[in-house]
Amino acid sequence: MALCGRSLRSSSRSLVARAASAASAAALAGVTLAAPLVHAEDHVTLLTSWYAQAEHGGFYQAVATGIYKKYGLDVTIKMGGPQVNGMQLLAGGQADFLMGYDFQVLSSVEEGIPVTTVAAAFQFDPQGMMTHADVTSLAGLKNKTILVAGSGRTTWWPWLKAKYGYTEAQARPYTFNLQPFFADPNVAMQAYPSSETFQAEQAHANAHFFLFADDGYPPYNSTIVTMRDTLKNKPDMVARFVKASMEGWKSYLNDPAPANVLIKKDNPQMSDAQLAYGVAQLKKLKLVTGGDAATQGIGTMTDARWKKTFDYMVEAKLLKPSTDYRAAYTLQYIQNTKVMP
Repeated sequence: MALCGRSLRSSSRSLVARAASAASAAALAGVTLAAPLVHAEDHVTLLTSWYAQAEHGGFYQAVATGIYKKYGLDVTIKMGGPQVNGMQLLAGGQADFLMGYDFQVLSSVEEGIPVTTVAAAFQFDPQGMMTHADVTSLAGLKNKTILVAGSGRTTWWPWLKAKYGYTEAQARPYTFNLQPFFADPNVAMQAYPSSETFQAEQAHANAHFFLFADDGYPPYNSTIVTMRDTLKNKPDMVARFVKASMEGWKSYLNDPAPANVLIKKDNPQMSDAQLAYGVAQLKKLKLVTGGDAATQGIGTMTDARWKKTFDYMVEAKLLKPSTDYRAAYTLQYIQNTKVMP
């Protein structure tokens, strides 16, 4: 999803990132999030990563329950989709924030696009593998055919191959059709816990799901990404948006009904059953509340996790070693948020 072209050298990007960070830190020092000030609402647009679903619930909840309004924000949520280049729209000023992904942001930084991640709604990437019942772990796919989508080849597939010694000969294209899986007990396939697994359950298939993060896959997911100019010019707005969004996630996990009304309005194909299943999976896998979020607050990130993702991408030849990976994120907004699960 990254834009083409390398408009800035790595050293220039590093200087720009440090300057923006310093300016944002100075402005942020005066922000008090505990008691939002009464002022004219800031109009903000958030672009999601896909069609509306439970994985976007916290953001919709903050709209539905007035949490954004409480923080002086008038937020419009626009859906992403297969034909939507979210990074391009963000860089072009068509959105203030993007629901992003670490690989996407790091690749964009490599290309000189001045974007930064300010929070991670999901402590773990929901990506995983769905198998038939005879498979008991990710290590048990040696003799299996593995269905991999094009995007998987530049994200998790190199990780899985390197970790377990799988080969290209095992891989077949995943076309988002589950029939090959249902028809062949020797097939395993990439899956999201609220999508393919839901379809398998509806078809009464006896399937297992293995979350890659449980085996050490490092990236965050459902992150909040913005332009560095936004951090420089509107640090107070960014701080309020991060705080309100994390409160939205906490609220959604407690009572998803308000957000689900808006989700179904934006995506009429989303059923109550799938939404309920999606929320149950968010809770079961602790995507929002697990990991460091359990002790540091929803949305938290760490330098160590970003370094692990950077190291993996470099090792897998998905990213140049010279990339200034620290420009891809800042901890200064989320470390002041402290929305505890």
